[in-house]
Amino acid sequence: MVNNWLITGGCGFIGTSLIKIILEQEPSTNIRILDNLSVGTKSDLEEVASFEEISEVVSGPQGIELLVGDIRDPEVCKIAAIGCDCIVHFAANTGVGPSVEDPRIDMEANVVGTFNMLDSARINCVRRFIFASSGAPVGELLDPPMHEELPAHPVSPYGASKLAGEGYCSAYYRSYGVGTVCLRFGNVYGPRSKNKSSVIAKFVKLAAEGKNCEIYGDGKQTRDFIYISDLVDAVIQASESTVGGETFQIATSEERTVIEVAVMIKEALKECGIVMSLVHGEVRLGDVLRNYSDTSKAKKYLGWEAKVSLKDGVRQTINYFMELEDNSKSIGNSTL
Repeated sequence: MVNNWLITGGCGFIGTSLIKIILEQEPSTNIRILDNLSVGTKSDLEEVASFEEISEVVSGPQGIELLVGDIRDPEVCKIAAIGCDCIVHFAANTGVGPSVEDPRIDMEANVVGTFNMLDSARINCVRRFIFASSGAPVGELLDPPMHEELPAHPVSPYGASKLAGEGYCSAYYRSYGVGTVCLRFGNVYGPRSKNKSSVIAKFVKLAAEGKNCEIYGDGKQTRDFIYISDLVDAVIQASESTVGGETFQIATSEERTVIEVAVMIKEALKECGIVMSLVHGEVRLGDVLRNYSDTSKAKKYLGWEAKVSLKDGVRQTINYFMELEDNSKSIGNSTL
């Protein structure tokens, strides 16, 4: 078990979900969070743990600590990694759209930021480094499923930046012995995703506000949707594993069209008395048509596989947003 964690981007959706489950399993674990608060907030972190905000680091984390800083700053990264056993690197510029709009910002966060964290692991002798990647490095795949041995041909700056991160993880394992593991996440969804803009969270929020839910193109593009608790379990399994310098697909091995998922959300929302309006827009630049994963390598080497069905996960996600709306109404301030 890891005793001293550093989680970059730990105030975000996946970060707070990981922290919540770690503390449920081992309440005495020490966790340091490095976050620039550009997406996740201190309030988000407070929902899962009491923490102390720190400005100086002289030893390993004591309890739950928040260090506000940016992964593009190498000195902050070096300081953050002091005394840690495992770095989980979630902090990133996320999504195809933002990377196409501003590829330089995407590169600075995802390439320079990842390099800074890896070098901080090397300098501080951190034994494990978990890198959050995606299927974007592989790019357009005419004949899925995606697997780890496919050649990489990214179609977006985001995919290119994540590919660079995977390359540096491989190099730092083979050159310096940093125990890197790259996890290519599918489309993650679930409770705590209120700040997330991917399809499931986005559609639930828009429908609750009475706004149209726009599908890019005909909606026949496919994705592999993974529930947050399954993804967190993969991160924990990777942190405890002895494998290094490897990449794993972390998804469900199920190919689902966006329109299929949208209809599933619509039907579940109808049971809650919410009418969801679907409209079709233009195809989005940089999007891949088909994307789902073969997760057999993760099962073989990490002992991991997804457990939560899409139908159950969608319902649990909607329940979370409905509870969030009920709570916000009770204080007169809607958060959806």
